[in-house]
Amino acid sequence: MPYVGRGGEKMAWALAWSGLNPAGRVCCDLGSHVGGFVDALLQAGAKRVHAVDTCYGTFSWKLRNDPRVVLHERTNALHVELPEKVEIVTSDVGWTRQEFILPRAASLLAPGGFILSLLKPQYEAAPAEMEKGRGRVRDSALGRIVGEVGRVALTLGFTLRGPEATPFLGGKGKNPEFFLLLGPSPK
Repeated sequence: MPYVGRGGEKMAWALAWSGLNPAGRVCCDLGSHVGGFVDALLQAGAKRVHAVDTCYGTFSWKLRNDPRVVLHERTNALHVELPEKVEIVTSDVGWTRQEFILPRAASLLAPGGFILSLLKPQYEAAPAEMEKGRGRVRDSALGRIVGEVGRVALTLGFTLRGPEATPFLGGKGKNPEFFLLLGPSPK
């Protein structure tokens, strides 16, 4: 595998899909866990990446020792304070809904910055929208969830590209995943 975790493949795909280039930019990854997104950003030339996760000790040893990584362990993404504004925020926060993480991500950005967030519908769905005993979001709920998250993104004053379905399935191969790219609105 070219990255420390499967998330690296997802981020590499998202960077290609979005055309977002992290080369020479300061980034922040919310929900870093092992560091797959961080690894993909660094391999794409990011200048520095702030890696934020509530876990401790799960972050890759290779990345932990990379001088371009600023690790914020035991830190909730909704409460992180960074020593600098960043140009790109990436996010894979699982249990935290997009309606909460997107405004927080926006507050970390320098003017003209971008957010690239992974939407996992199983964490956005109401219990009645899940197939009983399967851990899978009902197909009938996907449109509502994707549309609602898109509306939340637009209320923040960004332009929105996506949500775009990825070739990856989450939830042990049961659920589709989507990326959203939020960027500065034209003046």
